[in-house]
Amino acid sequence: MNTTLPDSMRCVEISQFGGPEVLVPGTRPRPIPKEGEVLIKVAYAGVNRPDVFQRQGTYPPPPGASDLPGLEVSGTIAALGPKAGEGWRVGDAVCALLPGGGYAEYAVTDGALCLPVPQGFSQKMAAGLPETSFTVWHNLFERARLHEGEHLLVHGGSSGIGTTAIQMAKAFGVRVTVTAGSAEKCAACEDLGADLAINYRLEDYTKVVKEVTGGRGVDVVLDMVGGDYIDRDLRIMAEDGRHVSIAFLQGSKVEIDMMRVMLKRLTLTGSTMRARPVSMKAGVARALEENVWPLLEKGLMRPSIHATFPMNQAADAHRMMEDSQHVGKIILEV
Repeated sequence: MNTTLPDSMRCVEISQFGGPEVLVPGTRPRPIPKEGEVLIKVAYAGVNRPDVFQRQGTYPPPPGASDLPGLEVSGTIAALGPKAGEGWRVGDAVCALLPGGGYAEYAVTDGALCLPVPQGFSQKMAAGLPETSFTVWHNLFERARLHEGEHLLVHGGSSGIGTTAIQMAKAFGVRVTVTAGSAEKCAACEDLGADLAINYRLEDYTKVVKEVTGGRGVDVVLDMVGGDYIDRDLRIMAEDGRHVSIAFLQGSKVEIDMMRVMLKRLTLTGSTMRARPVSMKAGVARALEENVWPLLEKGLMRPSIHATFPMNQAADAHRMMEDSQHVGKIILEV
C-alpha cells in the first residue's frame, strides 16, 4: 500500500432520497482495496441513469458496495489489494466498472473489471466507456446473439447506451434503426452511423419499421422504455427475433399476447449488470478487450460526450440527465 495516500477524500453523497438537490459534497475515509481489488485515483466519473434511480431510492447498491453513486470511472491505479492480479501495476491508466462509489476522489473495484485506457483516448473519453460497453456487449452480442447482416432496433438511440449500441452494431456489420425524441437527436444518431432514425414524437415507429423491412421486421430490439413499447415491439419483430429489456422508463408490468411469441418463435430476455457476480462481469471485460477495444483504437467507435461537470456540480449533471435533452454521455470531472 502506498503510504503517501491521503486518509480521506472528497466525494458526492446522497443525503436522502429525492431530487438532484439531495446530491451534496462530502468527505469520506479513503477506501482500502480488499483481496482482488484495486484502488483507483479517479480522474473522471460517468453519470448514468441508474445513478438517478439510486438517488431516487429505487435502485439500492448491492450488499457490500459503496452507497456513493457512480458505476464507472477512469483514472490511475493508486494501490493494489492482496492478489489483485490481472497484471496491473500502480500508475497504470485504466477505466473500470464499479459496483458503486464513482463520485469520489478514490474508488475500489475488482481488478478484473478494469480495462486499459485505449490508445489515443483521453481519461475523459475513457470514463464514458465501461458502463455502456459492458451493457451493450453483454445484452446484444451475448444474450441476443446479434450477428452480421441482422437488423437491430434501438429505443433511446441518443442515450449513452444508444450511441454505443449504434456504433458497436455497425462495426460488426449490423443494420441499425433507432428511435429518438427530436430531429436534432435523430440527426445525431445518423451521424454516428444509424441507418435510420425515427422521431417517435412525429411518427409511429411500428409503421415505419414495417415499411423499411418490407413487413419482415427486425431481428433484435434493445429496449429501455418498457410499458406498451414491448407489445408494439413484438408486432414488428422478425421470426426467431430476440427482444432485450435493460430498463423500464414506462414501467415493467405489461400485457402481451404470448401467441405472437409462439408463432414467431421469439425470445424475450434482459439483464441487470450491477449485482451480477464478478466472475461474470470479468468475462465481459475480457470479451470487450478482445473484440471492442481494437475498434476503439482504430477509430471505428468513440463515446459521444455531451457535457462535463465538476464533481461538486453533480446535481446539475443529474438535472441534465433527467431532462433527456443530451446526446451520449454526461461526465463528472473529479
